[in-house]
Amino acid sequence: MTDTPVAARPPAVEAGPASRGAGSRRLRGAANYLALIPFFAYFGLFMIVPTLVVAIGAFTTAQGAFTLDNVAGLFSDGVSGEALVRSIQLALSTAIAGAVIGGLLAWAVMRGDPDGLLRQLVVAASGVLAQFGGVMLAFAFLATFGIQGLATVFLKDTLHVDLLSDASWLYSLAGLAVVYTYFQIPLMLIVFLPSLDGLRQEWYDASASLGGSPWSFWRHVGGPIMAPAFLGALLLLFANAFSAYATAAALISQGSSLITLEIADKLQSEVVIGQENTGKALALGMIVIVSLVMLVYALVQRRASRWVR
Repeated sequence: MTDTPVAARPPAVEAGPASRGAGSRRLRGAANYLALIPFFAYFGLFMIVPTLVVAIGAFTTAQGAFTLDNVAGLFSDGVSGEALVRSIQLALSTAIAGAVIGGLLAWAVMRGDPDGLLRQLVVAASGVLAQFGGVMLAFAFLATFGIQGLATVFLKDTLHVDLLSDASWLYSLAGLAVVYTYFQIPLMLIVFLPSLDGLRQEWYDASASLGGSPWSFWRHVGGPIMAPAFLGALLLLFANAFSAYATAAALISQGSSLITLEIADKLQSEVVIGQENTGKALALGMIVIVSLVMLVYALVQRRASRWVR
């Protein structure tokens, strides 16, 4: 009996450096995605879930049945319509004031030493003041410009100027506009300053070498370049003021209600109950408006980012 030769088994090939490197890259990529889990959990819990609750509640009754009455009430209810108009007026006026004043302040900071102490202090203070709102900001204005505020007492007792003794303006829509502008200005500086830093000295020198004046440079070069960034910052300020709540709730009365205060009133009212879903419809309208504004802001910022390198 003849033995049949057995085919030789090929030797095992060890994994080379290239395959080990590919495996480590895949592990690092998976680790990067795992690191995003807390962010997605936070985003889903505090953004997606509340938005779904608002959207579903806006189209349902208290018993859970589908209805369009809540959304239709946005157009038929005069109080809600007036509150929406006031909110848009307040947001637009404070956005324009904050954009103009904050833009000029950002330009002044840009003209200074980029590594100077003054610029660092202004930018750091703006970062703090842009987030200084709510009850703290309302109390600060009351302590300064109220009936017994520091500025009111100083003008009356020291300078004998009875200018701020009537502090009722502080509780009106005009007073709220002044308070909102207080945190809109530093926010504008933070948002607009990087765009101004993107302006190159070579552009100004080229314009001057061709006989252009500073006005012609800003009209034909600097202005068109900065326009998208300025418009984007203006839209961001509008969304910031339109969605603010705590400062208005601490200052103004029910006679000058805003859309955010109307939503809170319908959700928390102990006088007229059963309006929670109407409040959710108002909130859904705010979400739509802010989403549209931020969409335009993103498109404008994409164009403006071409010049910020």
